[in-house]
Amino acid sequence: MARAWEADPSALFERRLGRSADELGNSDGNDECPDIWQLDNGDVAVIGRDLTAAYRARLPHGVNLAPDERLVVIPGNMLSAAKKDIPDA
Repeated sequence: MARAWEADPSALFERRLGRSADELGNSDGNDECPDIWQLDNGDVAVIGRDLTAAYRARLPHGVNLAPDERLVVIPGNMLSAAKKDIPDA
C-alpha cells in the first residue's frame, strides 16, 4: 500500500526556521545542535535527539511510529522561536 506522504531525500535545505541553537543558548559550541529547517519542497527537517526507544512503548493512543521513523526531541524555546517563520494553515 502506498503512503499518503513520502519524504523526498533529494530536497535541499532552504532556510532555517527560527533561530540557531547557538543564538538560543542550546549549544555548547560543538556541531551537535538541534535545528529546524524548511526544505525547498516545503517539507520541514528537524534535527534533534533521537528518543525513539525511550518513547516507543509510551506513545499516546493513536500515535504510531513506522519502522523507518524516529521520534526526535528539540528544546521548546527552539520551536517557539520558529513560530514567526511558520505560516498559518
